[in-house]
Amino acid sequence: MADPSVKYQTVDDLRRRARRRTPRFAWEYLDSGEGDERASTRNTQCLQQVLLTPRFLRGELEPDISTELFGVRYSLPVGIAPVGLTGLVWPGADLTLARTAARCTIPYVASTVNTADVAVAGPKAEGMGWFQLYPPRDTGVRQDLLDRSREAGFTVLVVTADVPARARRERQTRERVSMPPRITPRHVTQAALRPAWTLGLLRNGLPRFHTLERYVDRSTLKQLAGFVGASLGGTLSWDYLAETCQLWPGPVVVKGILHPDDAERCIDTGADAVVVSNHGGRQLDAAPAAIEALGPIVERIASRVPVLFDGGIRGGLDIARALALGADFTLSARAFMYGLCALGDRGAEFVASMFEQQLTSVMHQLGCDRLNELRDRDPRFAPA
Repeated sequence: MADPSVKYQTVDDLRRRARRRTPRFAWEYLDSGEGDERASTRNTQCLQQVLLTPRFLRGELEPDISTELFGVRYSLPVGIAPVGLTGLVWPGADLTLARTAARCTIPYVASTVNTADVAVAGPKAEGMGWFQLYPPRDTGVRQDLLDRSREAGFTVLVVTADVPARARRERQTRERVSMPPRITPRHVTQAALRPAWTLGLLRNGLPRFHTLERYVDRSTLKQLAGFVGASLGGTLSWDYLAETCQLWPGPVVVKGILHPDDAERCIDTGADAVVVSNHGGRQLDAAPAAIEALGPIVERIASRVPVLFDGGIRGGLDIARALALGADFTLSARAFMYGLCALGDRGAEFVASMFEQQLTSVMHQLGCDRLNELRDRDPRFAPA
């Protein structure tokens, strides 16, 4: 293939190619939102409305876009957000993303319901791994998951708060996407039209919840589906969060916060940071855009703990916008997955490189040497 940096200038370019290389059922799982998908659309549209004012005559600039978070120096202020059933979207994705994180020195957040065992994925990340917990009802399972994740080298725990119940996600339902996947003749036909994906599936095998299989006596796909539906999520409370913070020896981050009161209570309960996020618009179509919720949360708790942002990041400019509005760090899931689906194993690393180049260019244009200077560039939303 020719140099992809010429043909693929934006994440949207990668998204178009990814759609052509991914079976429809897998694409709908990755790309869909909930309801009419206005929440996911709002995420990107509201980010695009954030204006920044350049400052000139700054002389020669050498922007430093590295940042420190939880005592670790990352090369970029962006990490790979968690995606469930990653191996369905692109076979072997979990290990590829972990290796990408290690090579690029950025975080990789492994989901409880990804398709590689934490014991396998953790070492591949080489210290860059964070573990995302869907809170199990069984506290013994919770303890075992935390122990296994810590032993595998995961350093940060990300507790997902914004999935109190499974959302409808109508596009997925129409394509008969289930958790875990059931392969039907319709799916086989779709896969046959996507040879790169199918070859990857033959190499890696059918996607399974390998991390969770030990908790089911006979881990058939049907039994695993029942376990996931009955045993994960829906029970997170302030008491449960407090217990989890006590059990994890490193930083605990609560993901999916949209209200300042909830953000403040997370910190009072023992969390070390929050992620402002509406779950990519995949849970409630009426939820505000994540970028709209960022400012009030930053105002309430940023003097105490880091505030992370996840919701519609599609480029270096979006990262700059979130940082300018007070975020300390950002996460993106779909952008890295689009790259992986579009370009194969090197695609996620290509996205990281794209983000690096774009953010560095934005820093030059705004007259910033350091990331914290972005907050002085008069961030504001364009008038409606």
